[in-house]
Amino acid sequence: MLTAVNAPSTSASVATLVMARLVPAFRAAADPVAAGPMRAYMRDQFAYLGLRAPQQRALARTVLAGLPVPTEADLRAVALACWDLPEREFQYFAGDWLRRHAGSCSAGFLDTVHYLITTKPWWDTVDTLAAHVVGPLAARYPTVVSTMDAWAIDDHPWLVRTAILHQLTFRSGTDADRLFGYCAAQAGHPDFFIRKAIGWALREYSKTDAAAVRAFVDAHRGQLSGLSIREALKHLVSR
Repeated sequence: MLTAVNAPSTSASVATLVMARLVPAFRAAADPVAAGPMRAYMRDQFAYLGLRAPQQRALARTVLAGLPVPTEADLRAVALACWDLPEREFQYFAGDWLRRHAGSCSAGFLDTVHYLITTKPWWDTVDTLAAHVVGPLAARYPTVVSTMDAWAIDDHPWLVRTAILHQLTFRSGTDADRLFGYCAAQAGHPDFFIRKAIGWALREYSKTDAAAVRAFVDAHRGQLSGLSIREALKHLVSR
């Protein structure tokens, strides 16, 4: 059962109010029985409260009810505070909030996103940040696109995955040369999550230009992993 939250105070920042509501609301709803399987699914890398996704969303709506639109500083403060907490649901809350308000962020917010991607990294948070925070930033700021070029060849695998996936929702707005260039540069990478990202990014773009994806896969069959190829062509095998 959701509990009422305090009315906004004009003397406190949005970030302060969010955290003051969020932590007790989430922890009061914790379900240790459900937390065990969640932790196991993520290979015991993170602690969990045991909040299922619908419950998290309902609690988040209550936490945010009546608050003004956050500033970039609010978004940064809440994201960093959530990343400092041990339970994974707090990072999910932050990722969803950033996704909702990515349009309020400047190119400089990428420094914060870099920290979030490289701290407690796993696909569950990285993919949200890549497609729904970094992607919108790259669509607006050329400097972010240049940074993606650097991340695409970085030694940190989660930065590489982010660069590959940041255009995931661009469809006809995809810079195909850049996408194919990133995939080609990392075609032989041994990491499962990078191989999966290559296939996923190509599969999404195949919905816009199937011929271009087929041609790319055909030209790079000797370098691409079987996983990348299967994922890339998943929706094209019957065409």
